[in-house]
Amino acid sequence: MSISEIYLIVPNPALAGLIWFFIVSAVLYLARLPAKKTILAFSEVLHNAFRMAAGSVHSADRRLQARNREVLLESGREASERLIAREFQRIEDSVANDLAQYPALQRKLSERITSIEEDYKQSTEVPPEPPQWSKVVESVAKVDSNGDVMVSQILKDIHKSMVRAQDNAISEHRRACRQRHNVLKRMMPHWRSVKQLLGEVDRNIASILERASKIGRYMHDYEEVIKGSDRALRVLSSSSISQFFISAFVLSIAIGGGVVNFTLIARPMAEMVGGSNFIGSFKVSEISAIVIILVEVSMGLFLMESLRITRLFPVIGALNDKLRVRMIWITFGFLLVLASVEAGLAFMREILMEDELATSAMLRGETAAVAAADFAWITTAAQMGMGFILPFVLAFVAIPLETFVSSSRTVAGILASALLRALAFILRLTGNIARYTGKTLVNIYDLIIFGPLWLEVTIIKKMRSSRKKADLPATAVNPDYQEAV
Repeated sequence: MSISEIYLIVPNPALAGLIWFFIVSAVLYLARLPAKKTILAFSEVLHNAFRMAAGSVHSADRRLQARNREVLLESGREASERLIAREFQRIEDSVANDLAQYPALQRKLSERITSIEEDYKQSTEVPPEPPQWSKVVESVAKVDSNGDVMVSQILKDIHKSMVRAQDNAISEHRRACRQRHNVLKRMMPHWRSVKQLLGEVDRNIASILERASKIGRYMHDYEEVIKGSDRALRVLSSSSISQFFISAFVLSIAIGGGVVNFTLIARPMAEMVGGSNFIGSFKVSEISAIVIILVEVSMGLFLMESLRITRLFPVIGALNDKLRVRMIWITFGFLLVLASVEAGLAFMREILMEDELATSAMLRGETAAVAAADFAWITTAAQMGMGFILPFVLAFVAIPLETFVSSSRTVAGILASALLRALAFILRLTGNIARYTGKTLVNIYDLIIFGPLWLEVTIIKKMRSSRKKADLPATAVNPDYQEAV
């Protein structure tokens, strides 16, 4: 029976809608058990599917974290080994230089000490010996003169001789003291030289001890990295993130320098290769300028690799010293030639600009527009200087580029792990939403057929009351009701 037929039987729309409502409720009531099972089964299927997807994403996240951990520890181990090797090399150079100077230092010290000992022996105080005739004088002095003038005169002469001898002894003692003081004064430069030599030894030993303490700290960090402790991972992760942003900032500055360099040489390159030639939608002159800049960057990379400042190309670092030195001079020569070419192109650009200005002035009928030509050499010199210096500046891009490449692995791993965790959370959340959506739909289904359910509950209550005396359980009347509820 269609709606039109019901409307013909029952012309009142409200009554027809009410009839349709009872019909639909009756149909839904009769199909409630399979409909609920279907809704719950579909929600469980979605929940299990999203849960399995979240589990697989979570396992991928664990594998990625393990890989990130290995990469981070490996990079930290390489950095620690590089620092330790550098400090050991410095200690080796310092010890080699100091040990090479120790024979000469020991010879200087022995010479100074020998000279000091000789001066010390010369400065030893030797008391003046008493005259041999002092005992004779003492015995004569004990002689009694008994008023004899001759004896008294002899005693006076003896006294005068003793006073004179005492004065001579004192003057001799003073002269000896002056000599000893002069000897001690000559010892002062030797003492200062010894002090200076010992100071050099002390400074060398202090430098070695300081480097040994640095090696101790580096070894402690190296042990932490080898153990794979959480502290080492946190330190390495924060260091990689900071290096990533710093190197990205430096690379952005280098890109700005490359843009300035491109501006300097693009215009004269158009005069050299033709400004009307195109490769696709790009001018040949612009492509040529970009190629020159990229060649300069490549030469800078090779130069840094040959100097063993960076380690982007292990093949270059593994060359023997003879070939490596040749490569250094070759790449530096190429850089010098390219810098000279860019300086010439910058000079050509200034000439072209002046010609354009003069031509436009002549076309406008202006003749006094060249008043500032006396100062044009300043602009020309500045552009030539920039054209010559920028290739060497771009050569140092290899250092932040290596840092950016090495740190980007860690940063990319951290970001990918965070994305996988977010995806796993979203999948688990979607699965739970699907599960509880099924339960919500079941409740809404019961809400739609509340009328038949209410009638069923009322009938069951009456049947319970009628069979209460027989002690029959309510579920025995309608076993499907409890399952539906």
